[in-house]
Amino acid sequence: MTDDSAREEIMTATYEALCEQGYTDLTAQAIADRTDKSKSLLFYHYDSKEDLVASFFDFLLEQFDERVEESRELPPVERLATFVDWFLYDPDDAERTAFHTAMLELRAQAPHNDRFQQQLRRSDDALRETLEEILRDGLEAGAFHEHDPEATAALLIAALDGARVRQLTLGRDAYLEEVRAGVAAEVFDELLAEDVAFPGGGEGAAGLVGGDESDDGSQEAR
Repeated sequence: MTDDSAREEIMTATYEALCEQGYTDLTAQAIADRTDKSKSLLFYHYDSKEDLVASFFDFLLEQFDERVEESRELPPVERLATFVDWFLYDPDDAERTAFHTAMLELRAQAPHNDRFQQQLRRSDDALRETLEEILRDGLEAGAFHEHDPEATAALLIAALDGARVRQLTLGRDAYLEEVRAGVAAEVFDELLAEDVAFPGGGEGAAGLVGGDESDDGSQEAR
């Protein structure tokens, strides 16, 4: 079992290497070079690169759970706006773009790698459960009109995730803002109760379109 300090160091190094090199070119040596450990010692803790990356998925889910807990005290509308920003980050943020490009490579391995597919399913379940919780809390608080939280969560995640994938694979940053505006106009204006506004100063969903980006979070829990 890897001790907590060693695990934190290795996971941080894995994150940095993935951002810089992507999954295809990721090597144990590239990760070891970002720690004070040798490549052989790295394989003392993890049996293979696949084993290390699978552990990295666990690490990301733990971070996501921490962010969910930190946001749980916010009103449902603010939590929903934060959730959107986890997906629709600023495309000029080079680090987050590099990270999500690497994660897209990992997702491409999933149809042929049962272990990765299982981890990605856990990530997807966590995202959907979090969004459904936000939507149900909003219903109970009277902030949202009556709707089906499960169906709405599935629709929103498909739209937000699709925008990010298209932005990364096609190199069209405009997709993020176009989907943000479309979700605001077509979904959130219908979802919000009449006397509720999104954070950012705008009425209705206008605050979501023009509001500030959240500092952290997104799919695969980052």
